[in-house]
Amino acid sequence: MDEAQARNVLTAAGFTRHAALLALGENAVFAAGHLVVKVGREASLLERAERELAVAGWLEEAGIPAVRAAEPKPRLVAGHPVTVWHRLADAVRPAGPEDLAALLRQIHALPEAPFALPARDLLGGVERWLRLAGEAVDPADAAYLRARRDAYAGEVAALTPHLPPGPVHGDALPRNVHVGPDGPVLVDLETVSADLREHDLVVMALSRDRYGVPAPSYEAFVSAYGWDVREWEGCRVLRGARETASCAWVAQHAPANPRAMAEFRRRVASLRDGDPEMRWHAF
Repeated sequence: MDEAQARNVLTAAGFTRHAALLALGENAVFAAGHLVVKVGREASLLERAERELAVAGWLEEAGIPAVRAAEPKPRLVAGHPVTVWHRLADAVRPAGPEDLAALLRQIHALPEAPFALPARDLLGGVERWLRLAGEAVDPADAAYLRARRDAYAGEVAALTPHLPPGPVHGDALPRNVHVGPDGPVLVDLETVSADLREHDLVVMALSRDRYGVPAPSYEAFVSAYGWDVREWEGCRVLRGARETASCAWVAQHAPANPRAMAEFRRRVASLRDGDPEMRWHAF
């Protein structure tokens, strides 16, 4: 799904075609007046959209600062799930690692959700992302990632956690925190799960090593949360699984974006070479 296709869905849903594009990743995200509209890539993501809206309602009842839904159910428009959200006030500053850590502490203190949350399946999207990449990526690279996915799936299932399992955000990065006039709030709730809390912590550890997050920023995150996941013997496994998924995620953009293709090849090469610190670029 490119921007033009997403705008066609937006128009079919009754929103102005001239809404501002905020992001184009797993979803196309548009600002439409006082609303934000998310257009999913395909109909198979409808269930995930339904769960994301349920999560938003649950977090609102629990008093967790998070994005709020403007419509309680998703729409299915031209084969794409569409969800509608209240637009947040403009940011007053960029989110920092301490903001993320403080929100994670609140999420990790929650009891079990009143509805079923799935496990955090880091590797579940690999096949779909490679399918969307099609012939744009080298079949040998796709086969390599599938084999790597299968190997890590068993290791992840066998992990013994350090922290008590429970609700997690699932994609815990400062970019998924918005700091408005009333303080930091969580956004992008589609990966909220019930699983090892370590899932939320390994993301920043990987960001330190791969994406250029400065060591002092990572230490600020650790200090605000209260524990460094790198001390846990399972960190290597979760990191490896997330790297596999992150590499495949970029592949879906490769057919239409040369930058994505270059980044995909860079990531695959670093995994094949066993280089844990080759710089990856956020996409």
